[in-house]
Amino acid sequence: MIPNLKPYPSMKDSGVSWLGKVPAHWDVRRMKLLLREVDSRSSRGDEQLLRVSQYTGVTQREMIDGSDEPNTRASSLVGYKRVAVDDLVVNIMLAWNGSMGVSRHDGIASPAYCVYRFRSGVRPWYYHELLRLPVYKGRIKTASTGVVESRLRLYSDDLGRIEGILPPCEEQDAIVRFLDHADRRMRRYILAKQKLIKLLEEQKQAIIHRAVTRGLDSTVRLKPSGVEWLGEVPEHWKVLRLKTLVRVIDQGVSPQAENRLADDSSWGVLKAGCVNRGVFRDTEHKRLPAHFPFDSNLGVEIGDVLVSRASGSPQLVGSVGRIQSLAYRLILSDKTFRPVFNTRADSDFMVLAMNSRYYRQQVEQAISGAEGLANNLPSSSLRAFAFAVPPVPEQRTTVEHVRGLTSQLLGTISRALREIDLLREYRTRLIADVVTGKLDVRAAAAKLPEETDEIEPLDGAEDLGEGDEETEDVGLDAVPEEAEA
Repeated sequence: MIPNLKPYPSMKDSGVSWLGKVPAHWDVRRMKLLLREVDSRSSRGDEQLLRVSQYTGVTQREMIDGSDEPNTRASSLVGYKRVAVDDLVVNIMLAWNGSMGVSRHDGIASPAYCVYRFRSGVRPWYYHELLRLPVYKGRIKTASTGVVESRLRLYSDDLGRIEGILPPCEEQDAIVRFLDHADRRMRRYILAKQKLIKLLEEQKQAIIHRAVTRGLDSTVRLKPSGVEWLGEVPEHWKVLRLKTLVRVIDQGVSPQAENRLADDSSWGVLKAGCVNRGVFRDTEHKRLPAHFPFDSNLGVEIGDVLVSRASGSPQLVGSVGRIQSLAYRLILSDKTFRPVFNTRADSDFMVLAMNSRYYRQQVEQAISGAEGLANNLPSSSLRAFAFAVPPVPEQRTTVEHVRGLTSQLLGTISRALREIDLLREYRTRLIADVVTGKLDVRAAAAKLPEETDEIEPLDGAEDLGEGDEETEDVGLDAVPEEAEA
């Protein structure tokens, strides 16, 4: 996508083993020489509230309903930390996972965060990219204070000891300019793919909705369902609550887990995003600590139906998927339900019904809390959801019919999602190679046109990141013990 980039003509050992070689004319300095902490507090608490995400960096925190009220559980924002444009904001509890970024906005952030201002001759947006690289996240993790991952904290002294690459100012500018141009190109491509996926999903949803509310016979007599958002259903169908269609609804546990995948000798616990948008992904898990005790009945198997109970994004709460394949040994988390259906319901039919518009309407009514804070689907609400249910043989026929109609759509959606994933991987590698001096972009940046147009935002909160934000902003209003004094 970005052709004709070449390495720098002369490289040198950086003197830092984990950094390797850098261009011969670049320097390496401790971060304490490149930035300083600022601690200015709000006296009014009415400034724009900002959030920090490992995926999107620093963004404005807004209510899901579009109101001007701050999206927070805090009774007052007085005492929150002021943030200026180009300041670096760090979630000290999740810095090891990349939860930091340079701000494009003036505003205020949680008192649990640290705010830094860059010194003269340092370009903030170069370090926005540098500090979020995988190699730097690894360095930040080793530099943080704490014994276990869940208790790691990146204090100012920890950050100050980390080695920072320092190219000349004009090269920092060239790198930022080049990466901004590349990012715009990738965003346009991803946006086009997202629009295609949205159209295909709408077509798929229309097929599913008709099949699970009207059936396959267009001549069948209909009757009122008694449920306003369901409308009429075939006369011989029944409208039943989920609690009458299941033997049990299992729910898992929430252990302190390691932020890496399980291996042949370990187990993993599923993350909230394991069934995002109706598709099960077994890589969405965290490794359980060795010898962690758990009930073996919590282990998931191929064929299980899973429902997302909670998520940082309300659009993902209630997502339903069925396990088609499994490459890891995994258990349920407390953020995931597993309904086990009885003989009145075919599991595949119920997955279709639970991916329909009328199911989604019930989820949206049941969700409690504000975006990013308490998006939660109570078990009692899930059990009370109503479904239009044909006889079991008709359920199975309906499933086969829908599979035939949607198989090509699903294949196209899958390819588009894979192309987006590949582009994200390319972006990560390109940024790493450019900001660490593996590729020379000076000539390419000098030829770039001026770009002032605003790029349309990507769908959802994921931007060019991974999407599931279950851990991206924990602690927004919770000050760690060490910061309370």
